Amino acid sequence: MTTVYKIAIMILLFLGPSVRGAELQITPYSDDVYRALDSAGNNRAELEKVFTHYAASEDSLKLKAALYLVGNMGGHSYVTFDLRDTAGQEVPFSIFDYPKYDSLEAGWKLLETKYGTLDFKRKETIYDLQTIKADYLINQIDYAFRAWHEKPWAKNLPVDIFFDYVLPYRCSNEPVEPWRETFWEKYKDIASGMADSTDPMEAASLINNDVMTWFTFDPRFYYHPTDQGLSEMMKNRLGRCEDMTNAAIYAMWANGVAVTSDYTPFWANSGNNHAWNAIVLPDRKVIPFMGAESNPGKYQLANKLAKVYRKTYAQQHDNLIFQRRKQQKVPGWLAGKSYLDVTSAYTKTCDIAVTFNKPVPDSVDIAYLCVFNSGEWQAIHWGRIENGQAVFNSMGTDVAYLPALYLDEKIVPYGSPFILNNDCTTREFSPDEERSITAEFVSTTKVAQVASTDGIAKSFLTPGKEYELFYWDDGWQSVGKITAGEQPLQFENVPTDGLYWLVAKDSDDEERIFTIDDNRQVWW
Repeated sequence: MTTVYKIAIMILLFLGPSVRGAELQITPYSDDVYRALDSAGNNRAELEKVFTHYAASEDSLKLKAALYLVGNMGGHSYVTFDLRDTAGQEVPFSIFDYPKYDSLEAGWKLLETKYGTLDFKRKETIYDLQTIKADYLINQIDYAFRAWHEKPWAKNLPVDIFFDYVLPYRCSNEPVEPWRETFWEKYKDIASGMADSTDPMEAASLINNDVMTWFTFDPRFYYHPTDQGLSEMMKNRLGRCEDMTNAAIYAMWANGVAVTSDYTPFWANSGNNHAWNAIVLPDRKVIPFMGAESNPGKYQLANKLAKVYRKTYAQQHDNLIFQRRKQQKVPGWLAGKSYLDVTSAYTKTCDIAVTFNKPVPDSVDIAYLCVFNSGEWQAIHWGRIENGQAVFNSMGTDVAYLPALYLDEKIVPYGSPFILNNDCTTREFSPDEERSITAEFVSTTKVAQVASTDGIAKSFLTPGKEYELFYWDDGWQSVGKITAGEQPLQFENVPTDGLYWLVAKDSDDEERIFTIDDNRQVWW
């Protein structure tokens, strides 16, 4: 029996017949694998060597693992960047030129004073399909199976959990490097010191305790345009939250602990975003933790969630990028192929239907819900527009949202902001300029609002700094500007029933939006 024929027979045990071309024929590969091989170009032979290797050894499950990895490899890559000015000229820059985050921010402002607005621009894309070699993939698969079969806490992992949360050779968009053998050797003896060697939670905690000794968070890496590979992490011993989750994933996947990285692209009541880890137990229970920081069962998220997504290696064909739609371009990260919506595992959620009160362009059939993050409305989820309405599923509650469209590759507000309450009702904001009030403000972000002994609310504003008050009415409309003193700011002619934003002059736009309830600022 020839090797190719063995491949065909073994794959058919899993995949069955498929149709390619005009005739019905028996084929050894799924459509996803064929597409991947076609995209591999000159590297196709390297990928097929992996199939040949496992067919020759008659290891059907490892062959299935190889097919899984190759069939889902499309789109996985590492991208390098240059920092460039508005004229497209490269600007020399390294985060290590600055000892602390504050000095880096000041240095960045100086660079922009000299060069104008700066941005990281794509330099080179290194696609896995076109570069990964057979020996690398075989080594990854063999070590993953060894951990699954030999580690006492891994033996009860179901096959699908193993494939999704132990087998992959990469975590995110980092450079591809060997790492399994490094962490296999590093933690090869931990079972002997465990109270219960079959407990994956204990194994994860022991491994994470060690990761904490050699890797930690550094905010300077917010200005590092890529996720780090293992060699870079081992050298720097510092990184952002994505690097921390990846360090933990490498260490745990290499030892048969099923973990993943969950993330929110935008906090719902704060600026920025966040990624963290979660361990997936054999009974499918998921417990969050933070690589290099906090162990399973001891980790708490700091801010409010509108959406939580899970990074996956496998392509998720329910994602927006795979859907029939009139517009090819979609906002940023929503174009990703490999993420799952897991919001309901973290917070109360509701499905919400938004009706558009003005005509939607004929060229548009996808709408978005946005959260307010670092001074901008950012798309967090999508829904298909049908009969002037879009349904957005599994949205986190007690959050302010704004409906929007994506027009000319920009988020365009397309409705009034609203609060999605915990009981799944909504509170829409429609400012009433005819019923204006005089309102008092003590802060630009959430603080404990307390009265002093003389009954005057304490102000957390900076004396001598100018503040501008806005309310939302199809865009931010200014009420006016006032320079702060020692007492709370008082603005006159403030429309009632609005959503507001108080912004300091020359700020970084991290001020939060709020409502006015019982003459107090309520933060969102």
